[in-house]
Amino acid sequence: MPRAGLVLVTGWLTVLFCAGAVQAAPAGPHAPDDRTQFAYLAEQLRKSPVYVSDQIPREVPRSTAPAFAREARRLGVPTYVMVLPHTSYGTAADGLLAGVHDRLGRKGLYVALSDSGLDAAQTYGVDLPGTADAVTETVYAVPYDATPREVFRHFVEVVTSGQAHQRAEEARAAHDDGGLDEPPGFHTDTTERENQSFVTGIAVLGIPLTVLLVTVHALQRRRVRRAAAAGGPVRVPGARGGPRGGGKKAGGGTTGSGRRQPGGGPGPFPRERLLPLMLGAAVLGGLVAFTASRIFDDTTSGDGSRPTAADMRARLDRVSAGLRRDPLYLDPESRSPLDGAERAHLRKRLRELDVPVVIAAVPTPPDDESGGSTELLAKELHDRLHRAAVMVLADPATGGIELVNYSTRVDDSYLVDRPRDLTYTGPAEEQLGRHLDELLTYVGKAPPARTGGRPYDPPPAADPVEEKALPGLFTGDFEPGMVIGTFAAGLVFGLVAAGRALARRLVGRGRPAGRGAGGAVVPAVPDRPTLSWLRRTARQDLDALTAALEASVSLPEEARRRAWECLDAAALLVDGDSDGRIDADATPVGLACAVVLARAGRTATGEPAAARHVCHRNPLHGAARRRTPARPAGGGTARSLPVCEACRVAPGPVLRLRSPGNGGRGAYAPYPTLTGPLAALGEGVGIDQLTLDVREYFGVH
Repeated sequence: MPRAGLVLVTGWLTVLFCAGAVQAAPAGPHAPDDRTQFAYLAEQLRKSPVYVSDQIPREVPRSTAPAFAREARRLGVPTYVMVLPHTSYGTAADGLLAGVHDRLGRKGLYVALSDSGLDAAQTYGVDLPGTADAVTETVYAVPYDATPREVFRHFVEVVTSGQAHQRAEEARAAHDDGGLDEPPGFHTDTTERENQSFVTGIAVLGIPLTVLLVTVHALQRRRVRRAAAAGGPVRVPGARGGPRGGGKKAGGGTTGSGRRQPGGGPGPFPRERLLPLMLGAAVLGGLVAFTASRIFDDTTSGDGSRPTAADMRARLDRVSAGLRRDPLYLDPESRSPLDGAERAHLRKRLRELDVPVVIAAVPTPPDDESGGSTELLAKELHDRLHRAAVMVLADPATGGIELVNYSTRVDDSYLVDRPRDLTYTGPAEEQLGRHLDELLTYVGKAPPARTGGRPYDPPPAADPVEEKALPGLFTGDFEPGMVIGTFAAGLVFGLVAAGRALARRLVGRGRPAGRGAGGAVVPAVPDRPTLSWLRRTARQDLDALTAALEASVSLPEEARRRAWECLDAAALLVDGDSDGRIDADATPVGLACAVVLARAGRTATGEPAAARHVCHRNPLHGAARRRTPARPAGGGTARSLPVCEACRVAPGPVLRLRSPGNGGRGAYAPYPTLTGPLAALGEGVGIDQLTLDVREYFGVH
């Protein structure tokens, strides 16, 4: 019995010893590739608390790890940061953090970041208030275009602010109420830069051109008003003169009395004044362009991180080195879709094939060195291996399979026409191993080819720096914006001009109106007109009479005679030097008499019978259609005198003009008391007598 017990004990000890030896023995030459994802990442964090994957260098270069470390030190607790492709986390990043912590065995804050943002953050053995709230707030508040480095910086700021819970509650409440809009982006993308260029083009040309057009329009209107006030040129009848036949054509002719008629308008805008305005508009356009370049000063759509050459080749070096040791390479950063038995079986199949085949189970995210191109990744790996092989790329996340033949004598068309199941397998965890095994069987049955296959070289990947660079502000849609700016300037100018014209009309309608030449309704005239008003009105009324004479082709002889005599007498009063302009030294009495004659002549062209007399109280009122007993304005016995309709109902004040002394700026006095032909109107004389008196006053017969 003791002997049997000894044998039993010895047997159990032997079994335990063998099991321990098997457990302790290395797994063979392929052991490094069989390490789990948790163990691999824990080993990397043991070397450095920040691990940045080499599979997303375009978005997060490995050389940015020190920047993450600087932010992590602000938290005041041991922090371990992992930046991996989003597919490396599977369905739950929290599970990855827990697994890595178990393997690493260190207390601290564990943070999982990916190219899509903050995936998870969890504390183990340390107290860091606000961590969970900071995760929530970061998810809601950080825009979609934030880089992982910017996301982590925001997360650290929220944790260290001491208001993580309050900020998270506000973000959560706004999100639950549906009132949280997408936060504005951190970076300018290509589409936004095109919009900026378009708006800049509109502003650079539209604003200066609008200012130039409006300024020239305003100055031209001002010139017209000044010309009117200063007795500027007025138009004259065309080829025909007065009723006596002595008149000449406009511009250099005389009337029947030999007096030169005023002619022309204020003329086009002077070029010598237009040139400085154009220069000012150009300077304004330059200032707008400079301001836009300061506002839209982004040159890149990222956070300024630029991958180095080492960042771009790190994964290629890692994978190619693994394939040199073993024809089956599994990405250690990703969850392995193959168990130990599947890996051993595939390695055996690879060794037994007559055709050299290598399998790389690695993801191809859009931000990897190849820009997400499996063809380019296969070419880069082949260039490093320097041997003929059928290269199989399998995505451990999606189960997709790509196959490229490099120089092996296998019928490429046979490989291309493989079943769909050997191209896309579905869930990698369930089917990738089986479909890779089927693919190797398919390759082993492939017909031989006379020469080795060679695929077409894929296009090179975009340069990572140029890929993030934005086009210049003054390119792209800048020129179309300038075209639209030109049309916009014209539109704005038209609206401004129309608005000013409408405003003038509305203001004119709001003024009291009286009955003027031809019975037309005109603004009421003052009883104490200023010199500038008289000069401006004289020019306008002479223009109106000239236009009426030009337009009238079938006037009665009596009406034509009276109108021409009124125009001739008015010219004698205001154009003493015969230069076609209202004299600078024209007196208020002479200007008022010219206005009365011009309006009487205008009345004669439309209503000849009403042009014989004007209102004796204020001749500027125009035609007198009634007579009423009244005392002359200059005094004397009451008698029947001509009045306008308004003065017949309620006699208005007598016209008072400044005396000729002091340059026409003397004291106001009733017009009948002032020297000159105009005074006779106070006695009720007619227009025909007035024109005769003016001609005699100037010695013209």
